Amino acid sequence: MLASKIVNRIRRFVFGRGRVQLKMKGKKDCTFVVGQDSLIEGVVTFERDNAVVRIGARTFIGGGASIIASKRVEIGDDVLIAWGVTIVDHNSHSISFSKRKDDVLAWRLGRKDWSNVVIAPVKIADKVWIGFNSIILKGVTIGEGAIVGAGSVVTKDVSPWTIVAGNPARVIREIPPEER
Repeated sequence: MLASKIVNRIRRFVFGRGRVQLKMKGKKDCTFVVGQDSLIEGVVTFERDNAVVRIGARTFIGGGASIIASKRVEIGDDVLIAWGVTIVDHNSHSISFSKRKDDVLAWRLGRKDWSNVVIAPVKIADKVWIGFNSIILKGVTIGEGAIVGAGSVVTKDVSPWTIVAGNPARVIREIPPEER
């Protein structure tokens, strides 16, 4: 899709003084905001109209990373998100086969029934570091200064200043005040 068509479909498209090198797929009336001095190299996909993605200042999102928003994804200041990370604020499909059985046929017609899909915003606080190929799922809040180990699947909130890793991610240790 041409950049001019993307901009026309997104209500707010605001960039700070950073470098943005991304592919964007969108619906209409979506909001995409990037703070000062950020470097964005991933893919942002807006799955539904009026979705919001906000990225703070001095934040890095590596190549191959994907932010997939149907409602809201917020990423704070001074965040490092490595390549290959996926952040998604919804389940994509119903867990009930009877409610998802026609999904492919609907896609072929350019439609999607979101009424049976669980959606919950994702919030990543300031100073977080997310290792490569990690997955952040719907409804998760990652607290300030937390570190997510490479290849982790985050299904629950992460407390500030902790290190989590694994599938599902669990606390490895707390980060002491002298290392913050």
